[in-house]
Amino acid sequence: MLHIDPKNISTPELHGYLLGAVSPRPICFASTVDVEGNVNLAPYSFFNVFSANPPVMIFSPARRVRGNTTKHTLENILEIKEVAINIVSYSMVQQMSLASTEYAKGVNEFVKAGFTEVASEKIKPPRVGEAPVQFECVVKDVIALGEEGGAGNLIISEVVMLHINERILDSDGKIDPARIDTVARMGGNWYSRAKAGMFEVEKPLRTLGIGVDALPEAIRNSDILTGNDLGMLANIEALPDAAKKFVNSNKDIHRKARQILEKGDVERAWNILTTEN
Repeated sequence: MLHIDPKNISTPELHGYLLGAVSPRPICFASTVDVEGNVNLAPYSFFNVFSANPPVMIFSPARRVRGNTTKHTLENILEIKEVAINIVSYSMVQQMSLASTEYAKGVNEFVKAGFTEVASEKIKPPRVGEAPVQFECVVKDVIALGEEGGAGNLIISEVVMLHINERILDSDGKIDPARIDTVARMGGNWYSRAKAGMFEVEKPLRTLGIGVDALPEAIRNSDILTGNDLGMLANIEALPDAAKKFVNSNKDIHRKARQILEKGDVERAWNILTTEN
């Protein structure tokens, strides 16, 4: 048995142990706006529901260990005390991961990750149209847990409206766990899927991914490639030179690329998509 005093190891080491042990963790895909109306979208796995009457959810954007800076989500909530909490299903997990890229303030992750903005009814932040369940929340309190890198900030949010895609309901009108097909975070790059066990999603680049909006139109508007496929193709530092000259729109080529992406080989998928054969 390994015995560790948290005070005797570095924050990154402790962070790794905590996230590896406390898993799987549900994901809060949080949409916020600042006073100028700029939209931010980011995922957080320090998240859960804590009350039904009143309905309360809590998530925690931690201060970055690198540089001890705060997340745009927290900064926005301190300005506009509202948040849309979107639930992540497997069909959108790659795009969600891309949205976790640390884009500059003012960059809209809905656009970068290829998600659909849906106007909320009672709050300013928009909802993610692709999310199977969306909660409109008013922030009741923000509790800072510390001032050093790695310290959390508890965002206590009361649900004032919820939206449920009817396709995830069973014959009794209840949410079917298999149909909602949620994903959860584990340690490192690992996730778990409600109906299929563990799988791996590569973290976004430390340098910025180009984003779905920067993909060639033939790929972005493909009838074959899924949102997950687009998220993987957009998580590269620069568009391949070959893609600047030619992108194949043939559906059979797109099907081959999709099969390759299912194996996680993004580079080969790009090679297939830019072949003229």
